[in-house]
Amino acid sequence: MRLRVLGIGGSPRRQGNTELLLDQVLGAAASKGAITEKVILSRMKVGPCDACYGCLETGRCVLQDDYQLLYPKLMKAERIVLAAPVCFLGLSAQAKVFIDRCQCFWVRKYVIQDALPRTDSGVKRQGFLISTAGGAETSFRCAIRTTKAFLGVLDADYGGDLTFPGVDEKGAILNHPTALEEAVALGKTLAVSRAD
Repeated sequence: MRLRVLGIGGSPRRQGNTELLLDQVLGAAASKGAITEKVILSRMKVGPCDACYGCLETGRCVLQDDYQLLYPKLMKAERIVLAAPVCFLGLSAQAKVFIDRCQCFWVRKYVIQDALPRTDSGVKRQGFLISTAGGAETSFRCAIRTTKAFLGVLDADYGGDLTFPGVDEKGAILNHPTALEEAVALGKTLAVSRAD
């Protein structure tokens, strides 16, 4: 069975550190047979949740923008990798706006009490965070908690993270002694289905 791995690039900077890592993860997953897809949030028009609660009837967001393209991808993917830098001790604005739009999943799960279907393959969803920050290791605390909450509404297990402090300038991750190898190792594991 070929698992679907959805990579979500949440940096405002193209080909920056987190996207370089995401590319390594997706390339390694594809080399092991996974079906991979990368979406770049900064190239999409995804507005913030406006708390209209139009999702109360169906559990689907009623705002018409590119989020509508992302909703089915989240439902189909067995593996979800969010790659976003830390900005002011939280996820980038692009990543956070996208996550906030997943309020419709929260409404579906907890208000409507309509359980999310499993993936087409029946394999349970699992998610991961890839992040870099100019600051110290403690910079990732909020990003990790937010990612866990996001994955929770998708009924996805938190599989772990790759976080790299002290990485700020574009391309600086290429000088890290282990980052690219760690990303490749993660990618290879994403193509493998473990028993649920």
